[in-house]
Amino acid sequence: MPLTNFTSLLLRLLLLTTTTVFANAAATPSVQTLNTHELFNPKLPPRTLSSNKKFEGSSNLVDLRYHMGPVLSSSPINIYLIWYGKWAAPQKLLITDFIHSISAAPSASSSPSVAEWWRTVSLYTDQTGANVSRSVVVAGQYSDMKYSQGNHLTRLSVQQVIASAVRSAPFPVDHKHGVYLILTSEEVTVQDYCRAVCGFHYFTFPSMVGYTLPYAWLGNSGKQCPEVCAYPFAVPRQQA
Repeated sequence: MPLTNFTSLLLRLLLLTTTTVFANAAATPSVQTLNTHELFNPKLPPRTLSSNKKFEGSSNLVDLRYHMGPVLSSSPINIYLIWYGKWAAPQKLLITDFIHSISAAPSASSSPSVAEWWRTVSLYTDQTGANVSRSVVVAGQYSDMKYSQGNHLTRLSVQQVIASAVRSAPFPVDHKHGVYLILTSEEVTVQDYCRAVCGFHYFTFPSMVGYTLPYAWLGNSGKQCPEVCAYPFAVPRQQA
């Protein structure tokens, strides 16, 4: 999958993570389940959105279902990158540059830009009126090149990857300001990947990681299913 397509999916996943992930955490379910938010193939039947505006974001420019939880409003939003598997240096550079461009200063010569689009995202508020932060930074990076959880991950073992990164101390516990982003390389397979999902976001279970942390996962589908999980074939359900 060309990394330009990968970054398109990454941007959409970050949007969903910053605006919806803690809504589920706020519910504090008595049973821990993985009802993750997903990127999917639009050929599947879409879910319907509520017609009640209180369940949507404050912007009419993009339709997002709002689950009445807080958004990531602290500035900056810290992105903690976990590179799982074998990623080449140019690939890492392209993705980190892309994340940095979210908060780039506006420039007439580069319009339209990712930063302009993210300013639209910042129109979204939670119940307290707090907006999604406009500032997004790469606060840390961790490489798991030895496949600590093997070359096939389940949705639960993805959380173990985060636990390894936190326990080995390259990352702080940043549950208020951070998003932990796991990127799996093209040789790593993930439960339901290419068959039902292209990416997802959720929050970690304290029983597994020790903390409740917002996280997102996205895989490089270059060799496994570029015809399924490369943009524009895969889009968030809210944008289908």
